[in-house]
Formats: sequence, structure tokens, C-alpha cells
Amino acid sequence: MQSLVIHNVRPMGGEATSVTVSDGRIQSYGWHVQEGAELLDGGGAILIPGLVEAHTHMDKTLLGMGWYRNEVGPRLIDKIDNERMQRRVLGIDPARQSARQAVLAASLGTTHIRTHVDVDTEVGVAGIVGVLETRERYRDLVDIELVAFPQSGMLIRPGTVELMERALQLGAQVVGGLDPAGIDRDPKGHLDVVFGLAERYAVPVDIHLHEPAELGAFSMELIIERTKALGLQGKVTISHAFCLGMTDQDYVAALIDELAQAQIHILTTAPASRPAPAVKRLVEAGIVVAAGSDGVRDTWGPYNNPDMLERAVLVGLRNNLRRDDEVALALDTCTYGGARMMGLDDYGLKPGCRADLVLLDGETLAEAVVSRRPRKIVIKGGKVIARDGTASIPAP
Repeated sequence: MQSLVIHNVRPMGGEATSVTVSDGRIQSYGWHVQEGAELLDGGGAILIPGLVEAHTHMDKTLLGMGWYRNEVGPRLIDKIDNERMQRRVLGIDPARQSARQAVLAASLGTTHIRTHVDVDTEVGVAGIVGVLETRERYRDLVDIELVAFPQSGMLIRPGTVELMERALQLGAQVVGGLDPAGIDRDPKGHLDVVFGLAERYAVPVDIHLHEPAELGAFSMELIIERTKALGLQGKVTISHAFCLGMTDQDYVAALIDELAQAQIHILTTAPASRPAPAVKRLVEAGIVVAAGSDGVRDTWGPYNNPDMLERAVLVGLRNNLRRDDEVALALDTCTYGGARMMGLDDYGLKPGCRADLVLLDGETLAEAVVSRRPRKIVIKGGKVIARDGTASIPAP
């Protein structure tokens, strides 16, 4: 493979240099040119590793489908039931819709995505099949990791457990769960299934935990116990974790200590309308914190773009991160934090890392994050896949 030399870039906003990429990986830094290498002028841009979208739902975005009039009730179950119905009414095609989100995300600098894909007794594993198609078709733009996700519950909908297993057999790489007490109303039974599948298929776990306050803390303690008992430290993520934002801070402190000991990761979407985990506090405790967009313009709500610079800004706002180093921490949840959560060992800017890179316009790293300008250049596996906000491959 021909080498690529990117001149005049500033890694993480530091001193200007050049970076040489060969065989899809970062080879070296320094002001030199390999004979026969392709040259790319970075124009003084800031170089960061590819953005990581660590929590989204690509199979049910409504991107490109026109405006959906949202008249859904306020409860979680209202949104779940409505979405199941609207999949049929609107004709949401998981392959087409996930492809639209994949291309848009890539144009915005995302090089890795973890997506939760619905598995239930109505859709079966059609969502898994559709997103697997997107993963293969657009693998040169973005790496996609699938979570088999029981959005409508498992034990309350007989047959779902078998479909979850089928999803893992088809190629889903993570087993998901959802509010063990609040949705399935059987936390032990729910976690028996989730962790049993994780053991059987040797895959990580990622559980949505919307449950508030003491109820969520109870479920979180059960997850911690399972993680330790099964030796799954570093393999379990709790998404949302709203209970960590409850008012009983002594209880929260104890939970944080237990999460750190169990090496459980926390995923936040930095919600404006719910209690949320305190990112800085978790990171200082040694917990991996990642960020995600959650649903992108779907039947749950009209908000969210698959733009992880925008998400970094939301993380910063939700956590009152104002200093330049704190803005860098917010960005870390959308880069290295997501990579650590997903176990991406070859991620980063060091020589030997995979050349998944983004060039940002900005005076400083913090200024580039908060300005959220179109991504100047996006590189995936050593190849330019997007320029000035436009991907090299069009969306369907």
C-alpha cells in the first residue's frame, strides 16, 4: 500500500509536524517525506483520532424519511410501544436507515460506532440482519459494532430470549439488557439471561439502565455482583446510569467505588432532562466514561445528530466543563473513552495505531470542539473518506 504523508498538522492541538501513514497505520512523525508517498497538506489543522460513537440506535433513525409528528406519551413504555408500532406504519428499513446514519456519521469524523439493534418478537432479528448489511457495505467508512438489544423486554415477551441468542449467532458482538426491574420486573431473571448469554458466547455486556434513584442503584448493585462473580471486569458497560445523578451522594460515592473495583464502564448521553452521571468524578475514580448520541431523529424524539463533536459540547455543558482542559475531557469521552469502552487496542495517535484520523479547523483543541466546523478531512485506515463534511460514498 502506498504511504501517505500529512504535512503541517498539530496532534491534539500541539506543535505542528507531519505524520506518515503506511499500510493503514501511523508509522512515524517528523518533517520528512518517503519517496513515492502521497502528500496531503494539513494546513495547520488539529489532528485527533477518529471520533467514537459509543451508543446509538442505527436501525431506527428516521434520517431522510421526512418529518415525523411526535405525539407520544411521556412514559418510557409509551415510547417503546409506539416505536414498535411505527416500525410497521412508517416502513423503517434497518439496512437503509442505518446506512444513512453511517455515512453521515463518517462525514462528521466518526470512525467507530456501537449501535444497539432491536430484537423482539415482532421484528425478530431483521434489524440485526439489516445493520450487518450496512456494516459490511460501509466498512471502508466506519467500523460498526452491534449490540443485540431487547428494547421491549425479554421475559415479558416470551420468545425474545431465543431471538437474542439468534442475533449473537448471526454476528452481534455484544449482548444488551434493559432496566431489569422496571421493564422485565424480574431483575434476577433478566440478568441471568444477559450474563448467561455473555458467558456462552464470550461477548461483552451493555445494559441500558434508565431506572432512577434507589431502584436504579439496586439494579446497578446486581450488575456489579454479576460482573465480579463471572470475572467480567472490563467487559461490562452500564448505559445512561441515571441513578448516579440521584441526590443521595453518599450512596452515589459507594456505587462509584464499587463500579471502579469491578471495572465497569459508564456510557452517558449527557441528557438535559434526566439526572446524569458526573463525568469528571467518574474519571477521577478511574472509571472509563464514554459518550453517545442515543437515538438520532427517531420516534422517541426529534433531536440529536450523529456528530460526536456536538456530543462533546453537550457533555461539557451538562457537566459544567468550562476550562480548556475540561473541554478536552469532554472530547475524551467521545474519543479515547469510547475506544476503551469498546476495547479498541489499536486506537489513538501513537505510531502503530490504526490511521483513523480527523483534521479539525481551530486555533486550539477547545476552540475546535466548541466551534464544530465541518470536518476538514476524515481518514479511515489510512485513506481519505470525507472532506469538508462530505463523505466519499453517498448515502442511499
